[in-house]
Amino acid sequence: MSWNENYQIWKQQQDLQPELRDALREMKGDEEALKNAFEAPMSFGTAGMRGTMGPGIGQMNIYTVGAATEGLARFMDEHLSATEKKRGVAVGFDSRYLSREFAHHVAKVLGAHDIPSFVFDDIRPTPELSFAVRHLHTFAGVMITASHNPKQYNGFKLYGEDGGQMPPEASDKITEYVRSVTDLFSVRPASEPFLRQTNLMHIIGEDVDEPYLENVATVTINHKLVEEVGSKMKLVYTPLHGTGRVIGQRALLNAGFNEFKMVAAQAIADPEFPTVAFPNPEFSAAFDMAIELGKQEKADLLIATDPDADRLGAAVRQPDGEYQLMTGNQIASVLFEYILDAHQQAGDLPKDGMAVKSLVSTELATKIAENYGVEMIDVLTGFKYIAEQIKLAEERHDKTFLFGFEESYGYLIKPFVRDKDAIQSTVLLAEVAASFKAQGLTLYDGIQKLYEKYGYFTEKTLSQEYDGVEGKNIMKKIMVKVHAEHPSEFAGVKVQAVDDYDTQVQTSADGSETPLTLPKANVMKYWLTDGTWIAVRPSGTEPKIKLYIGTNGKDQADAEAKLADYETSLNDWIAKIEKTI
Repeated sequence: MSWNENYQIWKQQQDLQPELRDALREMKGDEEALKNAFEAPMSFGTAGMRGTMGPGIGQMNIYTVGAATEGLARFMDEHLSATEKKRGVAVGFDSRYLSREFAHHVAKVLGAHDIPSFVFDDIRPTPELSFAVRHLHTFAGVMITASHNPKQYNGFKLYGEDGGQMPPEASDKITEYVRSVTDLFSVRPASEPFLRQTNLMHIIGEDVDEPYLENVATVTINHKLVEEVGSKMKLVYTPLHGTGRVIGQRALLNAGFNEFKMVAAQAIADPEFPTVAFPNPEFSAAFDMAIELGKQEKADLLIATDPDADRLGAAVRQPDGEYQLMTGNQIASVLFEYILDAHQQAGDLPKDGMAVKSLVSTELATKIAENYGVEMIDVLTGFKYIAEQIKLAEERHDKTFLFGFEESYGYLIKPFVRDKDAIQSTVLLAEVAASFKAQGLTLYDGIQKLYEKYGYFTEKTLSQEYDGVEGKNIMKKIMVKVHAEHPSEFAGVKVQAVDDYDTQVQTSADGSETPLTLPKANVMKYWLTDGTWIAVRPSGTEPKIKLYIGTNGKDQADAEAKLADYETSLNDWIAKIEKTI
């Protein structure tokens, strides 16, 4: 159907939610907005779905959430035994507009199929939802969140019974059922009082918080260090108006970090995110208020978690009193080195140890792994692939998981959660900062020591935005061109090999081909003769094409100069492609 036909169907719905009906009236005459809302349904894939909130088949609303849940319910009806189905679904939600309403609607649609739900009583971090799936032994989990996106967004994330986001093979089956729900208004939810009275909807909270926090407590490695140094170390924590305030402060206090301060204004769970344009710890502006408080307190470390508390960013106080932000790759590297060194010092470093990172994350971590005799496994972008490797290792009993991370500020210390976990990471990063403080150093000194030991690595992620339905079409055309073209050089440095994850083939400069073992994906990665790598992929959650550069040099200045040259070359190449579309 055309966008106008879809629009007319929505206009004619007699019992349409009043707020959505009002929004429809406001959109009248705005053809671009109407096309974006009604031309194409929300894509539902391995990451679930995410988009702006509003009326229409292409936006997040009670009807698109209901259709996604209906698809999950139909899958469970047809593929599970009665016993398996009764395991139910855990449901969490963040501090965004409509998150609570969407979460309860998920429970009501599941309940109409006699599928039990276990819904948190209030906002909770995404990693705690992952934990809840495992702790309660549910068949699946749903998290209502748009993570670090701006306030206009919300999302529906689907988790499997291992607590990880479902990998492609499993999620593709459910996706077929979701896409079969073509009439959004045919989904009929059950009433919440009926579900509560018939034990088809359960409210969870502290009964999950306590075991989750007990597991988080096991992340601490050196309790004596925390007691002697960490307990007196000053740090600032901000949850950026999100879910971290519920659990993050309890985790820090439980670990023994008694001198931390929260940014009061940002400890309010406010869906407007009034103090930040983008509630994303990757952006320096997200630290403005933390830096202000940090200077007042002379805090050694500032930590920010995004609204669903799966990502963590940090800034470190320098000798001049100013704060230096650390990248996700730097944070991961100091955490990883600390973990492996602690195991080695204790004499219990597993011989079958493994770590997992996304293929667009720093090669510094690979060097660290090699130094300790630990296997580093590269996977596609998406923490579900890291969770998948943990599950495989457990099933085969052939590897011991030690650490996992993505460059986009996501880390996992211990696998009682199967997604990136900023609560675990907050506690361990504070301990690592205490360790350096005991040596008269800072976390930033720590990353410099790693560079001296392993080489000077630097990375950068660039984003090209393409909004609206037309933007999606442009992105597709650009990626077609990217796959078709094989540049022979960037910034005057020869390309040594090209990894095309769509064809699953690596092509060397001499024309020889080698199969790639990772799953099929819309990703290109270029290996240069100087050890630099460059990658291009469309974001799975935002209207962006992401460009990655990882390089190294004889010292920091050399590495950063090379990075600047590659950034210019890469931007010029993408701009040239755009002109041909």
